[in-house]
Amino acid sequence: MSHLRMPVLAVGALLALGMTVPASAQTAQQTLMKQCNVEANARHLMGTSRQTFMQSCLSPPGTRHLALNRQQRRMKYCNAQARAKGLRGADQKRYMRSCLTVR
Repeated sequence: MSHLRMPVLAVGALLALGMTVPASAQTAQQTLMKQCNVEANARHLMGTSRQTFMQSCLSPPGTRHLALNRQQRRMKYCNAQARAKGLRGADQKRYMRSCLTVR
């Protein structure tokens, strides 16, 4: 009879351990969501800018830098163009100003 209890106890222990892992993961996700909401509120974000921010904030840490807004993508493009043209100093500043204002 004791031989039958061992597998049942082992399965019970495994199920108990399995049930605690998702609960802690859910708590971590909820904590992250709360932090992202606080930061979005502090920045006074609304609409699509809030959605974009929340998506990047809630994404895994390795992919957070990929979610650039339109202005950031434009800045990255203009910087790459200025570097390709070999512009430095005042020339680069002038080019960046004109590049960023053109839509």
